[in-house]
Amino acid sequence: MAELALLTPGGAPDAPLTVLPALELLPHRLRVLELDPAELLTGPPPGLVLIDATRALVQARTVARTIDAMQLDCPVIAVFADGGLVALDEQWPITDFVLTGCGPTELAARLRRASASPPAPHVAAPTATASPIQVADVEVDEASWMVRAGGEPLDLTFKEFELLKFLVSHPGRVVTREQLLHEVWGTDYYGGTRTVDVHIRRLRAKLGPERESLIGTIRNVGYRFARAPRSVTDGGMVE
Repeated sequence: MAELALLTPGGAPDAPLTVLPALELLPHRLRVLELDPAELLTGPPPGLVLIDATRALVQARTVARTIDAMQLDCPVIAVFADGGLVALDEQWPITDFVLTGCGPTELAARLRRASASPPAPHVAAPTATASPIQVADVEVDEASWMVRAGGEPLDLTFKEFELLKFLVSHPGRVVTREQLLHEVWGTDYYGGTRTVDVHIRRLRAKLGPERESLIGTIRNVGYRFARAPRSVTDGGMVE
C-alpha cells in the first residue's frame, strides 16, 4: 500500500472526489495537502506526490519545479483536465501525468510504473542548474530555493519567494497587481489585489530599510523592481 500525497488548492479533504475520483477505488493511504511544496516537509515523507493541475496551472507548474529543486527523490504525477494538456511542456519536471477522469485500472498502472522507476526529473530539469538571478545585491536562487540580500539569507514564505522571484526576473518592468495575482497565485485565485499589496509590504520589511525601495510602487498601476539602483546604502535608489 503506497503512501500518496495530493497537493491541491485549499487542501480540502474531499478534493480527491473532484480531482481524481479513481483514487477512491484504490487501496492507497492518501494525504491531501495545500498546493504548497513546503507541506511535504511535515508528516511522513510520501512515496509518491500527485499535483492538482486541473485549475491553477501556473501555480501547479511552479510547485512541480520547486519539488524538483528540493530533490525529495519521490515520483511526481500531475493531474490535468483535458484542456490543460496544452500547457504541458518541458518546464514540467514530472515523472508522469494522468487525466482527471482516468479509470482506476489506468491510474493503478501509472502509479505502479512511476513508483517502480527511480525519479529522474531533477536530473534533466533546467531549473536545477539555472543560474541565480541577481539585481543589485539581491540574489534569487531557484535551484536551492534561497534568497540572499547583501549575502545574508532571507526567511521567506513560498508565496513571498515566488513573488520576489517574478519581480527580480523582470527588473525595470512595471507589472500590475492583476498580473502578479495571475503569475504567482494562479488563475483560479478568488482573492483581491489587496493580497499582492500585503505580500509586497512583507517583502519590503524583510529586505530591510536599505533595500525596501528596490520594489517601487507605480501609483494606480502596480509595482516595479529596480533595474539599476544607484546604491543600496545612500538612499538614492529608484522609487
